[in-house]
Amino acid sequence: MHPDCAHLHSVQGGGDDSPCSCSSSSARLAAEGSCPGDVRIQLGSSAAEPRENPSSRGSRAGSQSRGHGEAAGPEDAAAEPEEQGGSSLAELRCLLQWLLRSLPYLLILSVKLLMQHSTGISLGIGLLTTYAYANKSIVNQVFLRERCSKLQCTWLLLYLSGSSLLLYYTFHSQALYHSLIFLSPTVDFMNFWEVLWIVGVTDFILKFFFMGLKCFILLVPSFVMSFKSKGYWYMLLEELCQYYRMFVPIPVWCRYLMAHGELDTALGWTLGILLGLLYLILKLLSFFGQWKNFRQVLRIFFTRPHYGVPASKRQCSESDDICSICQAEFQKPILLICQHIFCEECISLWFNREKTCPLCRTVISDHVNKWKDGATSMHLQIF
Repeated sequence: MHPDCAHLHSVQGGGDDSPCSCSSSSARLAAEGSCPGDVRIQLGSSAAEPRENPSSRGSRAGSQSRGHGEAAGPEDAAAEPEEQGGSSLAELRCLLQWLLRSLPYLLILSVKLLMQHSTGISLGIGLLTTYAYANKSIVNQVFLRERCSKLQCTWLLLYLSGSSLLLYYTFHSQALYHSLIFLSPTVDFMNFWEVLWIVGVTDFILKFFFMGLKCFILLVPSFVMSFKSKGYWYMLLEELCQYYRMFVPIPVWCRYLMAHGELDTALGWTLGILLGLLYLILKLLSFFGQWKNFRQVLRIFFTRPHYGVPASKRQCSESDDICSICQAEFQKPILLICQHIFCEECISLWFNREKTCPLCRTVISDHVNKWKDGATSMHLQIF
């Protein structure tokens, strides 16, 4: 071994623990040249650590903690949305738990409300089912055209008339039929639910009345009124029904807004009159907003526009004498502007819902003739 390296072994074996000797030996080792294959051991580092300044250790720890904090900053920012999502989920869970705890009490209140308004709820369900049954039956009979059942139409007419008369007879003390002629029923005290009851019943009765008129038109023989003419009458009746139903609730709502629950004071009467006037203004605006459509329906009813001209026998033979809609021989064939031929009744029924030719999609009509199929609007006119 090299002599300088031997000196190192002598220093290790000497057992001198003084800081001076350790520092001087490490200084000598650093100053002396190192030989190849030597292993340098710093003896002063372990001994000097206990004497390190506490403030320096604190500053170094603080810098390390700040470094870690800066490095973890993006992770914390990414974790914030997760925490917010977790809080939202916890709030939703609390709401569901509250609903589950409140469910028995809500059921008790629902049963109580059903008991209090059982008559109105039962009558409402009955009126709704009657309307749905009669409307579907009338549409089916109109679709059958010449094959419609006269017995079924008669039954529908009697059924709708009997239902209306039975309803008015059951509640004759309230004189609900006054609403049909723009008069208020004889009810001394009207609250909000009574107003809804009166307006809803009157609206269904008007639907039944006009549906009965449609059944009466169905009973008219075809040699008196053609299928095409019946379609125009269905359309006109439905438009008249909707416009009449729009004005029927006005007296009832005006009476409720102006008089119900108000004190006999100037402020109460003024507020009631203002609310009534505002209601009337809104009704007039809605009427004028639909007046354009109603005028167009009246024009179509009186002019009876034609979608084409009668087709000749040669033109029908070129089309194999078969209507593309009913797949049968032509009945009163009509030639459209696109040179396609159809039965008059078939194409009239088609243009109740469409504006274009069934084959080439050429625009033939500028207006969809709604309600020519005998349907009745399911819209409930409450206000």
